Amino acid sequence: MKQPLVIFDTTLRDGEQSPGASMTKDEKLRVARQLERMRVDVIEAGFAAASPGDFDAIHSIAEIIKDSTVCSLARANENDIRRAGEAIKPAARGRIHTFIATSPIHMEKKLRMSPDQVVEQAVKAVGWARQFTDDVEFSAEDAGRSELDFLCRIFEEVIKAGAKTINVPDTVGYNLPSQFAETLRQVIARVPNSDKVVWSVHCHNDLGLAVANSLAAVLAGARQVECTINGLGERAGNASLEEVVMAVKTRADIFPVETRIDTTQIVPASKLISQITGYPVQPNKAIVGANAFAHESGIHQDGVLKHRETYEIMRAEDVGWTQNKLVLGKHSGRNAFKTRLTELGIVFDSDEALNSAFARFKELADKKHEIFDEDLQALVSDEVVSAETEHYKLVYSHVCSETGETPECSLTLSVGGAERKAQASGSGPVDAAFSAIEQIAASGSELLLYSVNAITTGTDAQGEVTVRLSKGGRIVNGQGADTDIVIASAKAYLNALNKLESCPGKVNPQGDV
Repeated sequence: MKQPLVIFDTTLRDGEQSPGASMTKDEKLRVARQLERMRVDVIEAGFAAASPGDFDAIHSIAEIIKDSTVCSLARANENDIRRAGEAIKPAARGRIHTFIATSPIHMEKKLRMSPDQVVEQAVKAVGWARQFTDDVEFSAEDAGRSELDFLCRIFEEVIKAGAKTINVPDTVGYNLPSQFAETLRQVIARVPNSDKVVWSVHCHNDLGLAVANSLAAVLAGARQVECTINGLGERAGNASLEEVVMAVKTRADIFPVETRIDTTQIVPASKLISQITGYPVQPNKAIVGANAFAHESGIHQDGVLKHRETYEIMRAEDVGWTQNKLVLGKHSGRNAFKTRLTELGIVFDSDEALNSAFARFKELADKKHEIFDEDLQALVSDEVVSAETEHYKLVYSHVCSETGETPECSLTLSVGGAERKAQASGSGPVDAAFSAIEQIAASGSELLLYSVNAITTGTDAQGEVTVRLSKGGRIVNGQGADTDIVIASAKAYLNALNKLESCPGKVNPQGDV
């Protein structure tokens, strides 16, 4: 009889801490619905005390999610925990995840607290959290570099205080699999009442070992893994949900656990996160990369044709590669459009928003014959942005690019409701368009990234452009999609400028578990 392995997804919290990966509330709701559809056990929806926007997003997710536990992160102080408790209040099942650092370097240099004070604060934090929910998780930040005796001591005390889940994070990705597994074995063996709680791990990928460390910990007794879609997260990211889940499923002969994840929803979730955050998935990424199930070698192709299992240990359809091929076209009606969006977890607040999106769908259908799910996701992302207050908006553009001549761009922008025109040249049509935009905006921002990806196959595919801008210590991503790459690029640049113009900053937590 296999034991359940709890999948705790922190894409909306730790994943969002990737530079430029911040999401709007509507985007977070779309992601949360997809995670629920995938049957994730726990959704860490954010850090409630970080900003009013984070609080609002967690509260809204708690209102709509019924089948997954909704969790908020909180530092080990009363205000953070109160905000977390208020944010998860509407949830069918809510959890507060509180943490404090336990490594000598963190306690001395960052917290400036003695070990005794850290234990006392941790116990208080669990007590405060239990005023809002019985489902309390405690994390020892930087456990991977903490002293084992102190970990055992603090874990014993927070279990006495009522914590139900104990998380042992490798916060800076420092551990090796054998070492991390031994840490789990030791604390489970030495801490009184260890059988009364769920042991969890949260591993970072600084040495490329997040998944390996997580799986080693599961074999050592961990029964919850904290992970993200596509391995998104701070620095080199987190353990990749899809890799953990498929490793456990594929190697059922080794793992004494099983997840309840609907693996056919993995690829749709991966594509949604990539599109919303602007972080593309590398082609050779395990499970969800475009080449994950491709075979170019003649020997490999021959083997697969004769018997799939010669070179494939998983079926592409098991992780959702065949799930998103339903096609809409120019003759599809409003009801078919709405039905497909609902199936994708996209819900509009008003008929006006739906009608606007449908009009954009019809415009796109005139440009390309078949509309795929990826096109719909991009179209709705565009619609969500345009529904917000737009300081900058593209009204008109004309680009001239010919062999042997310097490309030029003339465009008209709406700036705060007033139209302004500009003309510029550049080394290419996109460079000319960006130069023309900056003539008007004079944003003073730095372009960190320009990326183009085809949303679907075919020469009529929409190009999805990601632009990453930095200004005054803030980093934002802008996205734009169109069958015309230059227009998509201009949309993405303006989208990023609008975010710099309007989005408030966040309060960073003490650290990252």
